Amino acid sequence: LKTTTWTARQSMDAFSKGWFTELSPLWPGQALSLQVEEVLHREKSAYQDILVFRSKTYGRVLVLDGVIQCTERDEFAYQELITHLPLFSHPNPRKVLIVGGGDGGVVREVSKHPSVEEIHLCDIDERVIEISKEYLPFMSVGFSDPRLHCHIQDGAKFLLDHAGEFDVIITDSSDPIGPASSLFECAYFKRLHSSLRPGGIICSQGECQWLHLSLIKETLDTCRSLFPVTNYGYTTIPTYPSGQIGFILASTNKETVFEAPLRQADEEMHLKYYSPSIHKAAFVLPQFAKNALMNA
Repeated sequence: LKTTTWTARQSMDAFSKGWFTELSPLWPGQALSLQVEEVLHREKSAYQDILVFRSKTYGRVLVLDGVIQCTERDEFAYQELITHLPLFSHPNPRKVLIVGGGDGGVVREVSKHPSVEEIHLCDIDERVIEISKEYLPFMSVGFSDPRLHCHIQDGAKFLLDHAGEFDVIITDSSDPIGPASSLFECAYFKRLHSSLRPGGIICSQGECQWLHLSLIKETLDTCRSLFPVTNYGYTTIPTYPSGQIGFILASTNKETVFEAPLRQADEEMHLKYYSPSIHKAAFVLPQFAKNALMNA
């Protein structure tokens, strides 16, 4: 889910002379614009405004409450990193939970791991899943995997009934405004911890170090109070705010070294961004971010 502060006026302001402009109070004073060739779908679900359009240079674009979720051209930079950083850091991931991720991108990437026996996706808005299946086949292809179990409900509530079940939990959340704000709170990370099997790993969308250092630090500190090992990595992606987004990782296994993948990706995974070198480099932070985030 994304911000619920999206208004009819903002909806009109987002389109001007054939361009879509992403505006949000989370990145004041800046905006990203994409030239629109065709609006493919638009509706108001029970939870959010859903828009799909074809852009001139980034292919198909999914927008929730005025905020870009993914584009056909660059989505793999996010989907691959939020998935393969935790899964390649776990020695034998067999049961994986995805909270959010209704567009299907993370499911697609998790399904590339042969050790995984069960994939569970929990998203509160079924319409995002249905619309992604229709308009974003390059991402939603993973929904056909027989290992997948979909749960249409609030992710935080889902965790309460699934203690000690998962090897890896990936939170493909939106920004901390509106319903998604609970996915950045201490209570949520406590539930994540309780839902892991011994040696389990979590990976959560971790915002942008150019914009949200204080929020990232607060969330990392929460994880440090619960897990023996934590880290922060990031990827570059042109259509996310400031061209970058991060990932908060934590493990219940004190021997976990997130910078050192335990297995290698093979060619059959058809990866476009992730590699062992990228895995290691993802945790090399610029000095300003390292100073802010890595001093407990």
